[in-house]
Amino acid sequence: MRILVLKEPRDEESGPDPYVKELESHGHKATLIPVLSFKFVSLNTFSDKLFQPEKYGGLIFTSPRAVEAVKMCLEAEERRGEWNKSIKDKWNTKSIYVVGKATAASVQSLGLKPLGEDTGTADVLSRLIIEREDTNIPPLFFPCGSIKREVLPTALRENGVPLETLTVYQTAEHPDLEKNLKNCFTEQGTPASIAFFSPSGVKFCLEAVQGLSGEELTEIKFAAIGPTTRDAMTAEGLCVSCTAEKPTAEHLAAAIAEVLQ
Repeated sequence: MRILVLKEPRDEESGPDPYVKELESHGHKATLIPVLSFKFVSLNTFSDKLFQPEKYGGLIFTSPRAVEAVKMCLEAEERRGEWNKSIKDKWNTKSIYVVGKATAASVQSLGLKPLGEDTGTADVLSRLIIEREDTNIPPLFFPCGSIKREVLPTALRENGVPLETLTVYQTAEHPDLEKNLKNCFTEQGTPASIAFFSPSGVKFCLEAVQGLSGEELTEIKFAAIGPTTRDAMTAEGLCVSCTAEKPTAEHLAAAIAEVLQ
């Protein structure tokens, strides 16, 4: 069966996308279409803050993109040297919180020790942070995207955990999205299942998907990577057939395989 995966591809150097690979191991034909494009912003400010770990109680990463922004700050050789020599060790004396395995793996590649990779959502991560942190700590530093949900900042604020946020990337619709969707439907027909990975993905793709699938829309099994995306899909009137138990390739592929039986 044909499955359309609407997400961001992994960085080229890390090989084939794990979601595509996992779906294909279940005997399906998966096509990945990138939904979003990213532009990094405020990197000078970010770099300054990153090199002052003593001012913060810890770090929070909820997307691999924010970790990519760190890597961009470390491109200069002397910065990289300073990071490896002392800065990363100073951060490692504090808590480095992450959502999900992909972000945890990116954080580890910086030489940092992530906490909370099994949380899977910002909501669950915020509960872990509130459990672990005191209200009298220096602020936790949260580099994030322009379309961040307020779940985590709100929960921490309401519980008195100090937080400082900085937007380090802006999210927009991928410039080739509509063209790629059209080509996919024209060449392969309507997919048996479509998987969404973010509320912004739903926002940017839905109209095109509805137009291209026409009367076959009701036959498509729509899948969500997690509860936040599921809620965004439901809010748009989509019937969601399955939600991954955890935001991993294995859990999503298993959920889709079950509804396509």
